[in-house]
Amino acid sequence: MTATAALDLQILRAFVLAAREGNVSRAAERLHLTQPAVSLQLKRLAEETGLQLFTRTPHGLALTADGAALLPQAERVLAAVGDLQQAARNLQGTVRGALRIGTILDPEFTRLGVFLRELVESAPQIETELRHGMSGTVLAQVLRGELDVGFHLDADGDDAATPAPLAARTLTRFTYRVVAPAGWGPQVLGRDWKALAALPWLATPPESAHHRLLEKVFGPLGLSPRRVALVDQEASMLDLLKSGVGLSLLRDSIAIRESQSHGLVMADRVQLDCALRFVSLAARRNEPVIASAWNALARAWN
Repeated sequence: MTATAALDLQILRAFVLAAREGNVSRAAERLHLTQPAVSLQLKRLAEETGLQLFTRTPHGLALTADGAALLPQAERVLAAVGDLQQAARNLQGTVRGALRIGTILDPEFTRLGVFLRELVESAPQIETELRHGMSGTVLAQVLRGELDVGFHLDADGDDAATPAPLAARTLTRFTYRVVAPAGWGPQVLGRDWKALAALPWLATPPESAHHRLLEKVFGPLGLSPRRVALVDQEASMLDLLKSGVGLSLLRDSIAIRESQSHGLVMADRVQLDCALRFVSLAARRNEPVIASAWNALARAWN
């Protein structure tokens, strides 16, 4: 604000207070100015407007008709300036910036919509960028600083044992079931991991949670499942299952639904536990934008 603009606002304040008080002395007291200084400001306003704003009375000042017409305008200007100053103070405490979010699986399972709603309502100045990928890819990008936060699947899900570079929160635990095409009951029911490894499997890339979970099972047993197709999306995997191509892992809720609606067969002797987690770099956990994301996540999952 220039010195001239500041002086103009001060003149308007002097005019409004003199009109309200009907007295230059009381207006000067409220403005913490001397009486001559306020009188000079009123004179300057009269000169700039070309109007007689006050008449003197035995008790002080009285507004003229022109002064009374000008008063509401001056009050609106001062109120607008006050609103502007308050808005500026509010913005000083506003969190703003870009947030890169790594997403996996389907939005309903991760409560992505609720999370984003909470974030937008609490920090509307944050711009979000969603990048969908596989669990391992999201984790690697968070570690490299290419993503700010992300969802990740982990077989352990122990927050206390999270590696030092990461801050993590386990959101929910669930089970993966081994699912086979319809009609494969005799090959799957009552079978252990060794027997299942001999059947055709739908393989997934190393970055996927499916790959990591199955490696933890088959690796120690020295087994290598017979892989007949490489799939990187759950929708494609489900379609191939229904087509009779091979076995795969499905989240228990999906496995139950598909077994009921399409006759897919769930192995009854094996299953794998997993956890959905939210992660960021621990060193960046308290950055304003990332901290806002963590707070929004807590509200979405509470």
